[in-house]
Amino acid sequence: MNITDKLEKLFRLNDAQKKALKKVGIETAEDLLFYFPVRYGNVAKVTNATSLQKGEYVSLYGKISKLKTKKSFRGGVPMAEASFEEASSGLKIPLTWFSQPYIAKMLAEGDLVRIQGEVTLRKEKPTFTNPEIEKVANIPAGVGDSLFAEDTISYAFPVYRETRGITSKWIFHHIQKLFKEGILETLTDAIPADIIKEYNLPSLKTALVWIHTPHKEEDARSAKKRFAFEEIFFIQLEKQKERLLHKQNPSFKISKPESDVAEFVKRFPFTPTKSQQDSITKILSDFRKEYAMSRLLEGDVGSGKTAVAATTAYAVVTTPPKDQDFGNLQVAYMAPTEILASQHFESFIQYFSYLGIQVGLITSSGCKKFPSKVHPTKWTDVSRAQLLKWVKNGEIPILIGTHSLIQKTVEFENLAYVIIDEQHRFGTKQRQKLRKKKDEMLPHLLSMTATPIPRTLALTIYGDLDLTLLDEMPAGRKPVLTKIVLPNGRDETYKHIQKEITNGRQAYVICPRIDEPDPDKENALNLKSVKAEAQRLKKDIFPGLNIDILHGKMNKKEKEETMSRFADGEINILVATSVVEVGVNVPNATNIIIEGAERFGLAQLHQLRGRVVRSTHQAHCFVFTDSANTKTKERLNALVTAKNGFELAELDMKQRGIGLLSGQKQWGVSDLAMEAIQNIKMVEAARNEAVRIIETDPDLKQKRFATLKEKLERKNKVHFE
Repeated sequence: MNITDKLEKLFRLNDAQKKALKKVGIETAEDLLFYFPVRYGNVAKVTNATSLQKGEYVSLYGKISKLKTKKSFRGGVPMAEASFEEASSGLKIPLTWFSQPYIAKMLAEGDLVRIQGEVTLRKEKPTFTNPEIEKVANIPAGVGDSLFAEDTISYAFPVYRETRGITSKWIFHHIQKLFKEGILETLTDAIPADIIKEYNLPSLKTALVWIHTPHKEEDARSAKKRFAFEEIFFIQLEKQKERLLHKQNPSFKISKPESDVAEFVKRFPFTPTKSQQDSITKILSDFRKEYAMSRLLEGDVGSGKTAVAATTAYAVVTTPPKDQDFGNLQVAYMAPTEILASQHFESFIQYFSYLGIQVGLITSSGCKKFPSKVHPTKWTDVSRAQLLKWVKNGEIPILIGTHSLIQKTVEFENLAYVIIDEQHRFGTKQRQKLRKKKDEMLPHLLSMTATPIPRTLALTIYGDLDLTLLDEMPAGRKPVLTKIVLPNGRDETYKHIQKEITNGRQAYVICPRIDEPDPDKENALNLKSVKAEAQRLKKDIFPGLNIDILHGKMNKKEKEETMSRFADGEINILVATSVVEVGVNVPNATNIIIEGAERFGLAQLHQLRGRVVRSTHQAHCFVFTDSANTKTKERLNALVTAKNGFELAELDMKQRGIGLLSGQKQWGVSDLAMEAIQNIKMVEAARNEAVRIIETDPDLKQKRFATLKEKLERKNKVHFE
């Protein structure tokens, strides 16, 4: 048996099982071994049915009858039903298995069985939904007698994520078969022995046994720690290799006199914060090194990232190419949406117009160039072919755009600096397309994000980048007045919004969903929807005002047109989903209502609130909630008291778990590792070990790293976004 063997070679699988296994990414023996439990079942108390309590996790012995298959009334979900007669009391309990109709065919009328699961109540009577069930030869003596309760406790069992065709039980039994066939003896540990010893981690073989069949809670915890460390360690190895590769590539050495930079900054209509000045200094220092800069600039909405980008771009475009005393090095600035790209285009015109620097804009809707020959203080529309020709021969030093920037037809003469705004909106391959080498020279890279990221997550996911924080707001910028609004405070809020709009301001109303929930759908959440709320506001609250909607199901053109109309002041109130969370800049919109706030994470609420901090007018954020839950109130109150987005991100991580904080799917990181990222000591340890190894043996040529190298190469085929 080999770890790379296909499962269908090892086990007899039917078509439904093959389909199910493929769906969850299990194709080989290795995939199955590393398909870890999502949780462990509570220790189940063997009892009788007379004393069952709601929420109790129990095992019962008895007889099964009235087996049948059917489809649920709502949704037509296939299901199995049965009646269970408990052995000692004779009490009959209904059993239901959703999406598992085959269970009714596995058993026969009158079979003796053991069921195990959580007790639920229906009309005050006990019932079980999706319980574990197995046939038994006989009913153990003394079952249900409280005198023997301590002697009849079963061990904790692993619970795996299921899909139609594959149960948790199936996965468990087939992993046990792999163990019995001796697969563990074929494995070699990828983590070097000295690291295993240093951090008191179990070996690979031990950890696999402990995570799938723990005898005690400590076993499972140790195994999880080992595999979490391993995953973070591999991410760090990859990131440190990328970092080293960047340092091996020569880049454009840019040494701009501090006095020239100070003169450029002096023209700003505001005084830069110390945080902005420090960031500019760090980036200019990177420019003077022999290798390419790779830096992530994190800053709250409105903290001045664009000003930092413009200042450092100034240093680049006012520097001629090597061995020339004429011409300009070039800057490419990529933004995720046309609206944002257009905003940056207008901003850069303001920054660079006095220098006569040409600025270009390229999007799927068209191309623009500043200055216009006809109107030197304005921009003009130009053809794509003409703009690309100017960029290729170096006549346009600054090119701003969307994904259009990474088309093959876009070529630069001397691209020395790449700036990517809201960088998490682009994939790695997209970023790499823009940052490609020419004549062995790699451009400097500045990635920027307004999404607050906890330090541990940033150290892991962006381990190849140097991190810089903008943690101050510009002087004169008033903090948003945030208020938690319960149902009885709505009318007062609407009066405030009406007054603000009368005074010339605009407002957002954010809803958790686009359409109204289906009233017939079981457990449908009764949340405000964009479409219904916009109609209600038009009809009952703000008659006469121009109210429009924005949501993710609209096509790109519709979104762009709506946002343009809102930016131009044609729309008084924009009712939207969280699609407005990032990058929209409408200074006149100084009020935001967030409906169903308990449905959003703190970091996301902070991002939404950031839409209204773009001007010197006092901004207001009204956080609407119907929840009376104490924890919800505490969490939302943190939005009022926290000093900045970074503090909120850390709090959100502690309260909700890091997996919900950000979309981990884009990073290819497992749930296990995402939770472990909360442990700063583990992240730093994995990072330090990765740095040590890559610095001493970047290609992992040493014999002791052979398995490490092999596994890293295999992981790279499926991992790392």
